[in-house]
Amino acid sequence: MTAGTARKVPAAAPDREARLAWPPRAGMRLLRLYAASRRVPVAIGAIAACAVGLRIALTGHWDSYGALQLPLVFEAGAAAAITITTASPLGEPERVTGRWLPFLRLATTLALTAAAAGALTAAGIGAHLAGGTVDVLRNLAGMTGIGLLCAAALGGRLAWIGPTGYLVVGAYGLYTQWHGPALTTPWIWPARPPHDVGAEMCAALVFTIGIVITSVRGAHDPAGE
Repeated sequence: MTAGTARKVPAAAPDREARLAWPPRAGMRLLRLYAASRRVPVAIGAIAACAVGLRIALTGHWDSYGALQLPLVFEAGAAAAITITTASPLGEPERVTGRWLPFLRLATTLALTAAAAGALTAAGIGAHLAGGTVDVLRNLAGMTGIGLLCAAALGGRLAWIGPTGYLVVGAYGLYTQWHGPALTTPWIWPARPPHDVGAEMCAALVFTIGIVITSVRGAHDPAGE
């Protein structure tokens, strides 16, 4: 080993320490930039607004049909807010920009879904929330999955179409319970009892497929949109 090599060895230690200390800071910065680019703060505000709106609405007097339909409206709104965050400002070319993107997409969707479920459930504390926590979790997860599938097919900016469209289907399913022959298919899970296993499995399946597709491939957002 030459004298020149020996002089370079001490300088390598600070560089190694800097590299070891950098990833946590870089990771936090990446999370902040990703959240800002996906409008996550706006989605959190929309979820909070849905929870507040549900709480206020629950103070009113509703008939049996209205009491069942009411939570579904705010669950659809929260699901739409979650799925819109899949929209990418860079479009499909973003898929090749880094190996951490699938994990960021997955973590963001799971965190927002959990936050929405907690907020909507908390809004029903001390009030008559039709279906209870189980119904909130099932409906929210299922409609979020539909929105994610819509994002994969149409793009993140149009992902709201999925939960909004299914809201109409779910409201019709609830309507048939009171004014016609009840729908028995578990794919219209809002019309099924809260502990219906088939309905829970359908909602969970849609959510799982949607989150896997959007985590791996992202939303179908062409470049330049």
